[in-house]
Amino acid sequence: MARVSELLDRGIGLIGCGFMGQALLTAWLADGLPAECFHVRDPRPSKWLTRLKGVHVNTTFPERPAAIVIATRAADVDDVLSDLQSFGGGDTLILSIAASKPVSLFEEKFAEGTPVIRAMPNLPATVGAAVTAYVANAHLREDQKALFEKLMSAVGSLVELPAEDLLPIVTALSGSGPAYVFAMAEAFAAAGLELGLPEDLAHELAIKMVAGAGRMLAQPDADATGFRVAVTSKGGTTEAGMLEFMADDTGIHELVKRTIEAAAIRCGELSGQHQAPVTPRLRVVRD
Repeated sequence: MARVSELLDRGIGLIGCGFMGQALLTAWLADGLPAECFHVRDPRPSKWLTRLKGVHVNTTFPERPAAIVIATRAADVDDVLSDLQSFGGGDTLILSIAASKPVSLFEEKFAEGTPVIRAMPNLPATVGAAVTAYVANAHLREDQKALFEKLMSAVGSLVELPAEDLLPIVTALSGSGPAYVFAMAEAFAAAGLELGLPEDLAHELAIKMVAGAGRMLAQPDADATGFRVAVTSKGGTTEAGMLEFMADDTGIHELVKRTIEAAAIRCGELSGQHQAPVTPRLRVVRD
């Protein structure tokens, strides 16, 4: 089998260089991958993209690229695939990060034997702290998997799922999750403002509090429950707040459960999949 460096020599196609596509390309270049190996297609390339030295923008793809990364909106995937049929058959990895598009769609569009990975990175990819959950079909070779891990570990950690029907739940939790954290920061800032803090101060305290807690949780062997218990002194101010925050019927646990369930159901509807029980056996690739 070819080494990753040999696969890179054949070139990588990137379709779509919006928010996530730009995050990926930025990370790849920062990781030392040669700009010349990237071939980007985007109908409205940004000035940032067109000014990158070495990167091929809206030119013809190599005859047999090592991988094609589809980073478009889900609504544009069908149109994009119509021009990619010649890359099927096994020599080129098809990597999709388009939300809600199942592996079966790509297997239908490409020739028999085409290796396909469906991946879901989340927004922290923009700061190299993503978690990317993924599934692959049976045609993926080990060298192609190594190439995928090289590319996606540049933006964070990888989690290989045992079944594709877990992806709606993963999407709802880690894919959409940053939006929920941002909303919580907004809510903390709004509460501080309503209770009398100046707006700028309330905003600063909320943002720095969330960021600091996140850094604690990013430590090896971090224990969210242990941290919570340690800061919740008996009869203290945090405990008084926790009685509201973790109330059985109206607290954070019930709210988050409803939130994740609603998002997972919607993701399953969009991809034609259904929810599945969470399986504890996941393979994690650390960044």
